[in-house]
Amino acid sequence: MTKNNSQEGFTLIELMIAVAIIGILVTLATGGFLSYQARAKQAEAKINLGSIGELATSYRAEYNTYITNWTGIGWQPIGRTRYRYWYNGGAAAGTPTSPEVGVNYSDPGSVAADNTFTAAAVGNIDRDASTDQWLYNQGRLFTILQNDVTTP
Repeated sequence: MTKNNSQEGFTLIELMIAVAIIGILVTLATGGFLSYQARAKQAEAKINLGSIGELATSYRAEYNTYITNWTGIGWQPIGRTRYRYWYNGGAAAGTPTSPEVGVNYSDPGSVAADNTFTAAAVGNIDRDASTDQWLYNQGRLFTILQNDVTTP
């Protein structure tokens, strides 16, 4: 009788190569997912600034001037927001002030006059020291002053 010495299974080298390939794939997928997640968080600012702009435009249609404070607009955030919203130098009630240490949520330049307005949103969406800063004006133009989305 002869004994068969062949063993079934994978060698250590084959297992190490498989683990390395899986690691590379996870790294690539994680970077893309985090970037997608951050851009989805930016949608909050766009939607809310658009709402603020529509309310300001409605006020102008009725009174022939843009309102210069929050009381006439009638906008308030629902629930917890990632961004602090500004209109003519005034911050919206109920939006974050500075929950993270070292993060500056100050107004990046919101203004309102008789025939123009600019609303602003400032937030920290990836938990670092920089902020995401958006402006929106009467021409329905979004301007990003500082993009907090870090893409690899």
